[in-house]
Amino acid sequence: MIRSGSLIVLLLAVCLSAMKVSASPDTTYYKTYDGLITSRFYFSQKYTSMLVRDPITPTTLNYHPNTTLNMGIGATYRFLTLNLAYGFPFLNPDRGQGKTEYLDLQAHFYGRSSNIDLFGQFYNGMYLEPKGLGRADGNYYLRPDIRLREYGGSYQYIINHKRYSFRSSYLQNEWQYRSAGTLLIGGELFVGKAKADSSVFPAIGVQSNRPSTDFLRFYEIGPNIGYAYTCVIARHFFITGSLSVAADFSNTTFSGPDKKTNKYGINPNSMLRLFAGYNSERSAFSVTFTNSRVNIDSRKDLSLSLNTGNIRVNYVRRFLPGEKTSRMLDRIFKR
Repeated sequence: MIRSGSLIVLLLAVCLSAMKVSASPDTTYYKTYDGLITSRFYFSQKYTSMLVRDPITPTTLNYHPNTTLNMGIGATYRFLTLNLAYGFPFLNPDRGQGKTEYLDLQAHFYGRSSNIDLFGQFYNGMYLEPKGLGRADGNYYLRPDIRLREYGGSYQYIINHKRYSFRSSYLQNEWQYRSAGTLLIGGELFVGKAKADSSVFPAIGVQSNRPSTDFLRFYEIGPNIGYAYTCVIARHFFITGSLSVAADFSNTTFSGPDKKTNKYGINPNSMLRLFAGYNSERSAFSVTFTNSRVNIDSRKDLSLSLNTGNIRVNYVRRFLPGEKTSRMLDRIFKR
């Protein structure tokens, strides 16, 4: 297996090269602001949920980590974006969902002619939704022993990139003022593992044959295809929807105290994006939602799906950099 450090360096190199691809837009459809700094103030909630099913009973469990609502600032200049955020205590009161130790790395690179999504999920500790399921006292059923790791990403080429702008809806360093759509084609790769000290099915309030599997490892790779459309209303307001589906070749290893099994198959995965907001010459506002769903090969008594995504609310302001800042940026980007 490729070491994680080497994989990250390789993926970042691919991303930077892809973002530098030049593609002149059709200015009757959208306008770009490469010469301006696009600053933003935002709230963000990242998430990764684990959906566990016992098809025999049937029983479905929805496990979530206890992640924070973050407040942050950021800026975009040409193809480079930097965001900094923190989960302040006043935004995250204790709701009895237990403690999760986690590092959630999500990067969504929106170039003019391509999109790249990268994920690095490191979670220790989850709780079960809804509240009271698996508990006699009505509190959350906590599983601090559940450990989840997921790495991977996807690439998509935007066929109609001269008339369609993802950056207008997400980064808002461009402004799309006419409705347009585009076909998307690309590929994806995901690897990961999940582990627990005992069965993830609680002993109280859940009818299940309680599969003995307490560890699995998987990898998936395959092509994807999708479509995106932005509806522009009165030139300034927009609603964007994008859905991609993939057919991944997969291998999953199930391990338990009694046996170890391998399974190969073809899994359907998906990537959903929903954006809405307002755009203008100097300011913009948006609400964004992204969700990547990875379905893992199932046994007759156990199946697993991972949902990873981000919900954000952004206020954007564009401004022209000062003379000294402009000269520095010119040297950095070698304009």
